[in-house]
Amino acid sequence: MTYVGQSASAAQQSDPGEPGARASLRDVVMAYVGLTKPRVIELLLLTTVPVMFYAARGVPDLDAVVWTVLGGTFSAGSASVFNCVYDRDIDEQMRRTRRRALPRHIVSPRAALVFGFVLGILSTVVLYFGVNALSAVLSVTAIAFYVFGYTMLLKRRTTQNIVWGGIAGCFPTLIGWTAVTGSLSWTPVVLFMVVFFWTPPHTWALALRYREDYANVDVPMLPVVKPAREVGRQIVLYSWVMVATSLLLWPVASTGPVYPVAAAVLGAVFLVEAHRMWQRTKGTEDLSVIQPMRLFHHSNLYLTLLFVAVALDPLLTR
Repeated sequence: MTYVGQSASAAQQSDPGEPGARASLRDVVMAYVGLTKPRVIELLLLTTVPVMFYAARGVPDLDAVVWTVLGGTFSAGSASVFNCVYDRDIDEQMRRTRRRALPRHIVSPRAALVFGFVLGILSTVVLYFGVNALSAVLSVTAIAFYVFGYTMLLKRRTTQNIVWGGIAGCFPTLIGWTAVTGSLSWTPVVLFMVVFFWTPPHTWALALRYREDYANVDVPMLPVVKPAREVGRQIVLYSWVMVATSLLLWPVASTGPVYPVAAAVLGAVFLVEAHRMWQRTKGTEDLSVIQPMRLFHHSNLYLTLLFVAVALDPLLTR
């Protein structure tokens, strides 16, 4: 059974424009930038740089940060471009994505594919020569997992698509650590798991808001195939595991007092928000009542502040 709700606020938005219009040079440049999904890149770098601070137990080498950020930007951009190429058929039908470059035919699929490969090669070269081989290998693995694991294998086949597909978005924690230390340890693995358990509440809240979009293109996101009440319940479960995992960093990494206090406070606030959204799903599918985007935006703030605490902890407890 498909649950798409009675109040389709997403479907009520006006059409932002018809695809295929003549594009200026600026439109083309911005289209290529858009293919890389800059907001996603920002989020991934947010979990990379703070880990470098913690790995260095202070301010990391500036050259290492620059090369890691540059390589990470190319890597995340490459994965996003490949995703846009593969998903261009459904992107054209979804209101949330129909203004992307490929649905509007500003960039051809072939040109976008070449762009994706160029970014992927650049990311590998930059990380290999500017950082180290392990970071480059992790970057390539993340791209491959996002493209083949999530985009091509999981997204259109299972409600668990973003649970396991979200693993690709966890790799920046490992890359940030290896960029400083040249090796892996349990500390970045714990942070990897924090992002892993954060991804379902974050993505399901967004998918709940745009569930009619996903339903129209037969993408089985959890909010499409389950009622909002069940989505809210699973969000709460993952949120509890996420907060517990975040607190695990304290004994595993022997952090100072800054991180555990921040993790506890931020976690408590997040759990309150998750439970409140779940309560709002009782007896209704009306998105104006459930307000899933409130939790979505709060999840961004949670991850931002948590990783800021990761960076600040060694600076304030030296």
